[in-house]
Amino acid sequence: MNEERVERRLAAILAVDVAGYSRLMGADEEGTLAALKAIRRELGDPKIAEHRGRIVKTTGDGLLVEFASVVDAVRCAVETQREMAIRNAGVPADKRIEFRMGINLGDIIIDEGDIFGDGVNIAARLEALAEPGGICASRVVRDQVRDKLDFSFEDMGEQQVKNIARPVRTHRILLGDTASAAMGVATVAPPARPLAQKPSIAVLPFANMSGDAEQEYFSEGITEDIITNLSHNRVFFVISRSTSFTYKGSAVDVAKVARELGVRYVLEGSVRRAGSRVRITAQLIDAETGHHLWADRYDREIADVFAVQDEIAQTITGELAPGIIAAEMQQARRKDITQLDAWDRVMRAHWHIRRFTREDLAEARRLLGEAIELDPANATAFGDLFFANHFEAVFGWGEDLAQSFARSGEAARRAVAIDDSDAHAHCALAIYDLFSGRHEEARRRLRRALDLDPNSAHVHGYLGASYAFAGDYEAALPHLEEAIRLSPRDLLLIIWHLCKGWAALLSERHREAVEFATEAAEANPEFPDNYAVLAAAQGHLGNAGAARAALDQLLRRMPGLTAADERLNRPFGSALQRERFLEGLCLAGLPEK
Repeated sequence: MNEERVERRLAAILAVDVAGYSRLMGADEEGTLAALKAIRRELGDPKIAEHRGRIVKTTGDGLLVEFASVVDAVRCAVETQREMAIRNAGVPADKRIEFRMGINLGDIIIDEGDIFGDGVNIAARLEALAEPGGICASRVVRDQVRDKLDFSFEDMGEQQVKNIARPVRTHRILLGDTASAAMGVATVAPPARPLAQKPSIAVLPFANMSGDAEQEYFSEGITEDIITNLSHNRVFFVISRSTSFTYKGSAVDVAKVARELGVRYVLEGSVRRAGSRVRITAQLIDAETGHHLWADRYDREIADVFAVQDEIAQTITGELAPGIIAAEMQQARRKDITQLDAWDRVMRAHWHIRRFTREDLAEARRLLGEAIELDPANATAFGDLFFANHFEAVFGWGEDLAQSFARSGEAARRAVAIDDSDAHAHCALAIYDLFSGRHEEARRRLRRALDLDPNSAHVHGYLGASYAFAGDYEAALPHLEEAIRLSPRDLLLIIWHLCKGWAALLSERHREAVEFATEAAEANPEFPDNYAVLAAAQGHLGNAGAARAALDQLLRRMPGLTAADERLNRPFGSALQRERFLEGLCLAGLPEK
């Protein structure tokens, strides 16, 4: 009996994949497809034809190419990656299209134009090991070309890859080697590390643990609302709902999801409903380390399903955001100073600002200046620069208070000019307006910021502060309480407690002012205004010893202070409120001049 002969041949196989394809598509499907088509048309297909390659097949984000010569395969891959590095120069990190490539030389089977066999499978596995913008090759490829192409390989050791019985000796091609001149390729340095890398997060569909398919709408609604809420915050890159929901209904490997989507943080959770009660759990995972950064459980009675859904989603978002920022700050602080990019510098400055000391504010300003040099269009950096200059002016820690105040206003205006959709930037400019005596303008801008990000604890808190300094206790408290509820772990919690103290003091609720200022001092004992409010309130209450003790703490942080000192200027709503505040400090023992 005649058997059909199988066609075999030895070939070099190039496997290509787009790094972070799902993330790119989730952010901009049409733009990503258009960009990929342009790269194929202008670079990929011509380069493959130039080196006598044959495109075997394509997928949405992948390409399989066969070459008769392994030298041609490697030349094609290296030249393409170098050209892509040039194309990506100046493109924001979250919009770059970068390829991973794997090259193998082996025996393949040809069937109706397609190719099969271990030679193909190993190329695909090598591609998965490559870094974005990089190339991994098997040892046989390295051995075949190292005497013909004068550039370097880095030995990655033996790699155990999926569905291949034996380990594969793997080598990374070093694209920056100057010896590439022998190939006729201009040397291009590897692309620099991104200047401003936003924290990226995927919110996976919350699992419905109720055993009732009709409850799917509730778990889906929670997930969708969290994604929407996080998307209002311009600091984060959030994977779209359509992409996140491709993982619905399946057990997931968080590290694998993070690699596929190009994110560092993953939020997952579950919903369990029984009768009129619902239990929601959520946990935030740093996919790079596998560590759980935060987890919580919420038990609620369901009277209004949508009200509970909104409240839980808002609460989770409020706890999630500071958890991510805290992780980013710690990561930046652990890095060597020579490895810091613009985002790392902003995160280090973020940490220093929230310590509220003279030395920390100076260091924050230095770091932010460097970040802005690296990335002049970084609205977040300018927003933080506002706060560094603002607190320096408020506490009198600069050589020229008027100059510090002017610099804060300039930074806030730059932040808004760079990104008019950034609630944080509008909040900074609103605080500048408030401390300039333009109370109504400040509130108008803060309401604009709330339209941009309704879940911003920061904006709610400073809206409360604007009413607090006007002595409107009833208007201030709801906003300040909302800021605390939205973000109970935020490092700025001290300001919201303190502003409750200001609201109570300026509305002559002195006992409540003592209570709130004490809570603020417990949250951060270095903040000078804690002791200004405490001393004034205790002075009005006639508690001489407690008033003097609080005043001593204030003077330790603001030496040489007198009642006439401009360092005690705050955005009071009236001259009478300022006089009452200063009267309390004088009763505590502050000299008038």
